[in-house]
Formats: sequence, C-alpha cells, structure tokens
Amino acid sequence: MRRSLLCGLAGVVGCLALSTTAMAGGPDPADYPLRVHIFKYTSQSRHARESKNWSDAPDYVDGQGAADLFENGEPRGFMFTYSCMDSLRASGGYASFPARWKKREKTLEVLLPEAGKPWNTVTCDLHSEMRPGLVFFLRNDLLAEESAAVFKDWMAKHQYDPEKGKDDPQSAQDGPMGPIEP
Repeated sequence: MRRSLLCGLAGVVGCLALSTTAMAGGPDPADYPLRVHIFKYTSQSRHARESKNWSDAPDYVDGQGAADLFENGEPRGFMFTYSCMDSLRASGGYASFPARWKKREKTLEVLLPEAGKPWNTVTCDLHSEMRPGLVFFLRNDLLAEESAAVFKDWMAKHQYDPEKGKDDPQSAQDGPMGPIEP
C-alpha cells in the first residue's frame, strides 16, 4: 500500500516537472525588441495536401494586412502578407505584439499568443512592404494613413511608446487617431 502510494506520488511529481519544462519552452519575448500593431488583415485557411475529410482542421492560414512597426522610437507603416500555422489576430486597442527582423526590411517574425492557450506563444512571419514616411491608424473603423512625423508628435504628447511598455495613451487631446478618453 505504502509502495503504491509512493509510486503514485512520484508519477504525479514527474508529470508536473515535465509539464513545467514543456511550458517553459518556446520563444523568449526578450529576443523580440520591436513592436507591431496589426490593424486589419484578411485570412484564408488552407490545407497543405488534398484532404479526404472536409472536417479536417486547416494546416495553415494565409492572408494580407496593414500594420505599424515601432523600432528605435520611430513608427513606420507597412503592408504585409503572411502564412502561419495559427490564425493571425488584430491588436486590441493600442496594444502591440513583440517582433524582430528575420530579414531586414523584408520579413518580420511576430510573437503571438497561441489560440486557446494564451500562456503559450507562437511565431508568424509577416512579409513586409514598408511605407516610407507613413503610418496607419483606424478612424471610424476605416484604415487611414498619416505622416510618420505627425504620428510621432502625437506619441510624444500622449506618452505612447509600445517599445517601452507604454501601450495606453495618457492625455485627452485629439490627434491622428482621434480623441482619447483618460
């Protein structure tokens, strides 16, 4: 009896140790110094091979969209295409996702929370087409463009700097993204 209890406890402890190790794996957010704010995107699920069962889950999702990159205190807009294992998602509010360059000015690797498991993270490559001197923002649910210099001034006035964890603008003045409630 005592031996079976000890074996059972040892098994539980072993499972907990393995699950903690597995959860600790994955990309390290500290390796992703840039921030990306995804505004809008389109997506289409795809199968890598011909499936005989229509209920099979898709192998990957691809599409296109528009986003802003924050790098070294500078905002830059870009259009992108992507093909990822998990569905992409738009940034909520003023929040942004960690990112890093995979190929400078061509491919950004973005770190996203895994669907259904927000404690896990997955990566997705965004193949970017940079928009020099422009950024994107939403006005009345429509995507609009603004000068990067004007937006940078707005960022300074509202103390908005996603690279430094300041994802919530601080003042109630109007700016390129419209009025902000304190």
